[in-house]
Amino acid sequence: MSSDARVRTVRLDWTLESVPSIRRTIVDDLSDGEISDEVIGECEIVVSELVTNAIRHAKPLPDGSIRVHWKVRAPRVEIEVTDGGGEDIPMPKPKSEWVNSGRGLRIVRSLAHEWGVSDERNGRTVWASLGGPSRRRA
Repeated sequence: MSSDARVRTVRLDWTLESVPSIRRTIVDDLSDGEISDEVIGECEIVVSELVTNAIRHAKPLPDGSIRVHWKVRAPRVEIEVTDGGGEDIPMPKPKSEWVNSGRGLRIVRSLAHEWGVSDERNGRTVWASLGGPSRRRA
């Protein structure tokens, strides 16, 4: 296991049309043989859910974008999605058979080794660690 982390940051347009693009970007970036296919698939789902939730429930960063950052320290990947914050703190909704939406953070919680939310001066970051525990403590 390498002690050096590989880091990438992408700024996305504040639109749901950015979701397929970030899914492709993270899969391409992680598909170098260092991360298992299972964790890559989990990262693809988690980044999709976090970006979608941010765009639906928060506001953009001051420059009108959303920031997606990930750090690879095999076998683990830590993903952060930063937006301009919203009125409610992100948390999984209760399980319900009758809703067609609202499952995003429940999906993240089920796939991530751990996840969390941190409020910052200029926004909010929701993060998830996949493939193992995070080195961060929020």
